[in-house]
Amino acid sequence: MSTDQKIPRFHLAFPVKELEQTLAFYRDLLGCETGRSSDKWIDFNFFGHQVVAHVSPEDAGKSASNEVDGHEVPAKHFGVILEWQDFEELADRLKQHGQEFIIEPYIRFKGEPGEQATMFLLDPSGNALEFKAFRNESQIFAT
Repeated sequence: MSTDQKIPRFHLAFPVKELEQTLAFYRDLLGCETGRSSDKWIDFNFFGHQVVAHVSPEDAGKSASNEVDGHEVPAKHFGVILEWQDFEELADRLKQHGQEFIIEPYIRFKGEPGEQATMFLLDPSGNALEFKAFRNESQIFAT
């Protein structure tokens, strides 16, 4: 896909323990609008993408981890790449609300190709999320 084409939106369904805390986290803390829902699932507009939280407590939050840059990164995680300023604003909002991080916001590859800000956190069901921003978006896939 060339960089001048519109990027398709993704759809992701993921398990959660229950819906009340999930709604508070994704809607109230992250700012995701809600869509359709039932007593077993909720659609969220996750930064322009459709993610659906499905009640499945036995499946929520389970993930192995791998060492990356001295951090234990959950092997199973999802998230989005934000604009740099949006990343900083989200990190500040999360800190102001006392959100715990698996990996505090920091800069990877500083001064190198692919320089990026990244942070990892868990939702109330233990699902890992990564938010990142690239200093230069043309280097998202730089090696």
